[in-house]
Amino acid sequence: MLRSSVPRPPELKSAREIALMREAGKLVARALKLCREMAKPGTRTSDIDRAVEDLYLQNGAQSLFKGYPGRVPFPAVTCISINEQVVHGIPSARVIREGDLVKIDTACKLNGWCADAAITLPIGEVRPERLRLLKVSQEVLQIAIEEMGKRKWWSEVASRMQKHAESNGFSVVTQYVGHGIGRTMHENPQVPNFVTRDKRNYVDFRLQEGLVLAVEPMVNMGRPEVMTLPDHWTVVTRDGMPSVHVEHTLALTAQGVYIITADEDADPLYQTTNVTAESILTPRN
Repeated sequence: MLRSSVPRPPELKSAREIALMREAGKLVARALKLCREMAKPGTRTSDIDRAVEDLYLQNGAQSLFKGYPGRVPFPAVTCISINEQVVHGIPSARVIREGDLVKIDTACKLNGWCADAAITLPIGEVRPERLRLLKVSQEVLQIAIEEMGKRKWWSEVASRMQKHAESNGFSVVTQYVGHGIGRTMHENPQVPNFVTRDKRNYVDFRLQEGLVLAVEPMVNMGRPEVMTLPDHWTVVTRDGMPSVHVEHTLALTAQGVYIITADEDADPLYQTTNVTAESILTPRN
């Protein structure tokens, strides 16, 4: 959630540390690939969560979500949010149905380093307006990937993200933001997907080599306002309209933007950079 505290300097990572984070990112990508395979009509969200938990255990990774502190500790290794649920949905006996938009967010720590990513999956035959919302939301994240290496300040990137969503008739959630990530899941800085006059002074930061950010736009079909359900976690749109959440962990390197949580077999939408762990570890001439 957006915090109005005085910002502290970002915690920059070396090329070696970014390469180590990629190992956690690969496992998160594997987890989300497993989720893609399982998310079918009739599947319970708790079954997906259990499969991801098993994957982490088998690989010696620690879930960053399960037990996360709050009024009630978060009880699962994934957040699974459906339709009007924006983020932080708790997996349960709820069954996925034809036409749903299913958001799955997960993160882990492997060998001391963290990675975090989220996808939104259209289930079966989905209404055209929902597919358009998903497409635009993926484009918003794509803008961040493409612009991070070109701009001096994050606000320049965030304003382009917001403009793209709003110019297509959608709204950007402003109550929740992305975050720096490294040895812990939530590091400095806060990473908004928007720019507003009253918040600009404390959410902006300079884009510099070594930044690693979990960038996670949340785009609503209707209005941007959200609220939290009585379970203390699940965030829903106030107007009951659908929402989309997508996320990647991105590193800004001397060679460009490195997608730490990229799935090598994923949609070409995310294959926008040739930056690899090997390239960032190779000294420049």
